[in-house]
Amino acid sequence: MATPQKVLRYSLNAAETGFDPVRVSDEYSNTVIAHIIESPLTYDYLADPPVVVPRTAEALPEHSADFRTWTVRIRPGVYFADDPAFDGKRRELTAADYAYSLKRYYDPRWKSPIYTQYREKDLLGLEALRQRSLDTRRPFDYDAPVAGLELKDRYTLSIHLGRPDPQFLLNMANPNYFGAVAREVVERYGEDVDAHPVGTGPFKLAQWRRSSRIVLDRNPGFREERFDAQPAADDAAGQAWLARHKGDRLPMVDRIEFAIIEEAQPTWLSFLTRDFDLVRVPLEFAQIAVPGGKLAPNLAKQGVTLRKVLQGDHAYTYFNMDDPVVGGYTPDKVALRRAISLAYDNNLEISRVRRGLGIPATSMLVPHTLGYDASLDFGFSEYDPAKAKALLDLYGYVDKDGDGWRDLPDGKPMVLNYYSPGSETYRQFNELWAKAMKEINVRMVFVQGLWPDQFKQAQAGSLQIWGLGNTATSPDGSDFLHEAYGPEAGANNLPRFKLPAYDELVKRVDQLPDGPERHALLKQAQSLLAVYLPIKPHVHRIRLYLSQPWLTGYRTHPFALDFGRYVDVDAAKQAAAIR
Repeated sequence: MATPQKVLRYSLNAAETGFDPVRVSDEYSNTVIAHIIESPLTYDYLADPPVVVPRTAEALPEHSADFRTWTVRIRPGVYFADDPAFDGKRRELTAADYAYSLKRYYDPRWKSPIYTQYREKDLLGLEALRQRSLDTRRPFDYDAPVAGLELKDRYTLSIHLGRPDPQFLLNMANPNYFGAVAREVVERYGEDVDAHPVGTGPFKLAQWRRSSRIVLDRNPGFREERFDAQPAADDAAGQAWLARHKGDRLPMVDRIEFAIIEEAQPTWLSFLTRDFDLVRVPLEFAQIAVPGGKLAPNLAKQGVTLRKVLQGDHAYTYFNMDDPVVGGYTPDKVALRRAISLAYDNNLEISRVRRGLGIPATSMLVPHTLGYDASLDFGFSEYDPAKAKALLDLYGYVDKDGDGWRDLPDGKPMVLNYYSPGSETYRQFNELWAKAMKEINVRMVFVQGLWPDQFKQAQAGSLQIWGLGNTATSPDGSDFLHEAYGPEAGANNLPRFKLPAYDELVKRVDQLPDGPERHALLKQAQSLLAVYLPIKPHVHRIRLYLSQPWLTGYRTHPFALDFGRYVDVDAAKQAAAIR
């Protein structure tokens, strides 16, 4: 009798955008990518605080004393998954694949949302190569040598930067920033390469119905990798998992099935009917799943496991600084954004919509990152409608035509357009916004659409006000300052905020190792954002994850997304439960 296949079934609450690491930046796409495409480094699955460890690299990279040169050696004997692009031959991963993949971020053809971040890191010669392609209107020259990427031998790559970057190692632990793709694959599939992710990881893409279903199968050619980890001494569950599986071959499951379900009720019901093995509990059902902060007795009786996690993230609203109504740097525009922020109650959002699953965001940095300090309060969660009204009155945002709504200082009607997805959860957020704006007599209308479409509009600068979340991808808290960093406008910097004094602070932060001097600059930068308010952080979210009893080993890592590599499924128990 054949051994039953081990299948992990999980839902994503928003649609993916694609699986080419160069062209995506959203968590949903990156969750899939992380199971297919590998970076040289990763994070220990169980270590807390997080620890960077080698993945395809032989060891952690070496760096020069000034942090301008980083050298990594790739382990021999790592192979890409089989694909027609390789003409039936096994294709070994080499240092040249990482060099090629880094060049792709600079290629204008791919319009990478990550490009501006690499431009600021100043990999020597790559910006000039990009500019040559733009000036000549010719394809990017991948064969041209550049000073920033030095292939010392088949497996060794040295990266030379134009400025110090003590945190550059963290980029090498993120497949979205440093994932290896093969040139043959990109050249074979061209614009459709995001539907053909071919990596060295434990899984390969088997099925994809856009915005509906994603299936990953075990990569039969995946190298022999054995489980090991470094859980804390007081982490009883982590220690037990290590004792049980240390030395076991990875991955332990044969298939991962992702279903995209944006609505809360079908997501929750699918878990209850055992169609999913793992679920992130929708906010609407949090009190049913975990009443009073404890797992519901009926779920506990079934053997369901709860993990409650304070995320390294923030949910936030941004204002388009190029917009004629809410944008701008003059006192009247700053006052308008400040008034909008003061009128909205972050604590009410947490209690009413998030069912208590969050803590108010008082700074731009997020939990689990270097520089985050819960005691710092820059006023982002201040709630004072009376002050908001006084500010609007002071700067001439008053009702001039008697219709009950405030107008612009020049007398023209003022209408705020808030963009959001159309799910039930977002409708509840919109109700809070509508009530808050009505209290200060500001007209706000809500424009609903699909998240991937609105994200593209946000990158193009065509949304006035938008709310979204951002999750840390590394322990470097300064990443969140880049949400308003001028040179990254239209990429990380969706509000298109441009303030030279702020940009200079961020540059200085990025060139310093973690320590008191860096932390002082982080505070200065956040103070400027609190004054100009291109972004209003709302909350740091708390997530509830439920696992069926036949799924074991699941952990929500603060930065790594490839949990499917490490979990196990008891296929017999799973089959018996879903009969």
